[in-house]
Amino acid sequence: MQQNVILSIDCGTQSLRAILFSQKGEMVAREQIEYELYFCQQAGWAEQDPELYWTSLVKACQKLKASNPELFKAIAGVGVTTQRASMINVDEDGIPLRPAILWLDQRRSEPLWGQKGILNAGLNVLGVKKKIDDIQCQGKCNWIMQNQPEIWEKTCKYLQISGFLNNRLTGNFTDSVASQIGHVPFNYKTQKWAKKHQLSKKMFPVEDDKLPILVQPGEVLGKITSQAAHKTGIKKEIPVIACGSDKGCETLGAGVIKPRMASLSFGTTATVQILSEKYIEPIKYLPSYPACASGFYNPEVEIFRGFWMITWFKKEFAHKEVSMAKKLGIQAEEVLNQCLERTDPGAMGLVVQPFWGPGLDYPDAKGAMIGFSDVHTKDHVYRAVIEGLGFALYEGMGKIQSKSGRTIERAAVSGGASQSDEICKITADIFNIPMVKGMTHETSGLGAAILVAKGLEWFSNLDEAVKTMVSVQKIFKPVPDNVKIYKEMYSKVYSKMYKVLKPLYSQIREITGYP
Repeated sequence: MQQNVILSIDCGTQSLRAILFSQKGEMVAREQIEYELYFCQQAGWAEQDPELYWTSLVKACQKLKASNPELFKAIAGVGVTTQRASMINVDEDGIPLRPAILWLDQRRSEPLWGQKGILNAGLNVLGVKKKIDDIQCQGKCNWIMQNQPEIWEKTCKYLQISGFLNNRLTGNFTDSVASQIGHVPFNYKTQKWAKKHQLSKKMFPVEDDKLPILVQPGEVLGKITSQAAHKTGIKKEIPVIACGSDKGCETLGAGVIKPRMASLSFGTTATVQILSEKYIEPIKYLPSYPACASGFYNPEVEIFRGFWMITWFKKEFAHKEVSMAKKLGIQAEEVLNQCLERTDPGAMGLVVQPFWGPGLDYPDAKGAMIGFSDVHTKDHVYRAVIEGLGFALYEGMGKIQSKSGRTIERAAVSGGASQSDEICKITADIFNIPMVKGMTHETSGLGAAILVAKGLEWFSNLDEAVKTMVSVQKIFKPVPDNVKIYKEMYSKVYSKMYKVLKPLYSQIREITGYP
């Protein structure tokens, strides 16, 4: 008799995966639907049709059912994890009123709060006016209110992609506490919607009735409706369990539940996270996000666009390698590993600052490559990109250690680029700590499956679920000679690049008018 399985829906920036996991955390079946990253009507914008996510979910489930009919019948619970900070306006029937504005989007609104009188003067005296204005300007809800008021007026709910998909599956406007990451009126300390007098509510004044009901991760948020069952093939009344954001689920799926361990996500956005009982801000005004472990936090530093840079590199420079990979029936990254194998640590002096978009701590940043000479090849450029991402993540870990008072002794790697052993080895050398890789690279999906298993009461607590369902495949240990090179490259070159180049980035913006 077929044992029960869990269906994880992982909706990322570039694809949606429907994955079946066993009670032991084994990935037993998987279907992936790829789509365009986004479309843009203006430079710096990034939007997507929300229906694309739903139709991709339906298609992935149908393909999964067709290829694994017996396993599909054995689904006992469903969990949804999605990209963060990508928002959808829907009407009372859950129909989108406009394209989703994605986390990649760089449009800016006008600041709403703190612009007049004594409050304005006080914020200036405290030296926080510019920062608070900048955070408000990033709020896409504010942009819609100011530029598309008729859309905002018609909006019944303002949802994360997770809330949108959960609604399509259950009919409820309900979402997980651990999915509320972005420019929304959420109180990250209390992990509840902000109240009228609280700062995030003033900066992002979304009406209370436009927000979904929040459920703790690992709790039931609804059941599969007749309509969803007809579309997807999932049995009616199967419970849908609240999960969390893709990064939060990755951290859980990587097995990061110990105090001196970090999670490194090699995804479209690269991140370094820990699990913490305390609320801390590694970067001022960047909150600790709600963790998938209820009541805990995920302090984080992110590299905007991160390992999307591999996609950029493939598109712009690696046509030959992509073509070769297709002929061999393997991932292009496997061919690109040869670029790393043919080059030495330090990329013969080529250094990349991987800021292909600004961050809260580096609002003026642009990307940079320095150190070029006639000895450099495409291989060196690729290696420098990977090393630059490693340096940026290492810098982020330093900020987390400083604020948490915790020394990180080990890190778990996950995300698409973690499939490359060469990238994992480079990261271990840069961080000078062991890197642990799990049995599956679908770590977000596994984290969601762990929460579903907990919600189905297969385990008495989250620790037991993680211990049973997370298995280590490889451990990458740092090589002392490489560590020495990277330590000097980081301290003497990389760590100084932003300060030196910052004035030039401002000039570029003023001259070209590009964000």
